[in-house]
Parts: sequence; structure tokens; C-alpha cells
Amino acid sequence: MIGSRPDGWWRDRRGAQRRLVAELEALGEPVTVVFDGRPHAIEAGRVEIAFAAVADDLIAARAGEGVTVVTSDSGLAARARSAGASVEGAGAFRHRLDEALER
Repeated sequence: MIGSRPDGWWRDRRGAQRRLVAELEALGEPVTVVFDGRPHAIEAGRVEIAFAAVADDLIAARAGEGVTVVTSDSGLAARARSAGASVEGAGAFRHRLDEALER
């Protein structure tokens, strides 16, 4: 999700992670975000935050019935679907998130 918008996120990855978590709060629905790398403090309300050496592996492990995985990575999407999860593309999710932020 972070890379779905070329806003300079690569210059400050932790800042980009904090911004994404703040945006996800606006959805008002249960969300878990998984970031690659070592854990660090990020303020969150209802958003669950997880860190993993390889985020895709943790996401695939958590995928299952009733879970929607947001990704545009075809390999992760296939893994999620085979576990019974539904998949939403990052672009479609970004559009939905932007609409929630406008409200």
C-alpha cells in the first residue's frame, strides 16, 4: 500500500508507515497492517500493526475465510486465495481509503 502512491515514501519509510496507519484509522473497520522489517513504535487506535522479516509470509499465514488481503502482488494474492481469503487490489483499496479520508 505504501508504494501505491509515489509521494516520496522511500525517503522516510517509518514516516510513511505512520501516515498509512493514520489513514487506515479513518476506515472505521477492523484492519491489520503488516510491515516488513523490525518493530518500532507507531501510534494506533483500532488498527493492529504487525512486523515481519517477510511481510508476505505473515500475511499469507493469517489469510483465511472471512479475511480480505489487500495486495497487487500476484503471488501473495494466489497464496491468500488458496487459504480461503478474498483479495482486493491495492489501487481499489487506495481509492476506497481516499474516499473515507474525504468524509
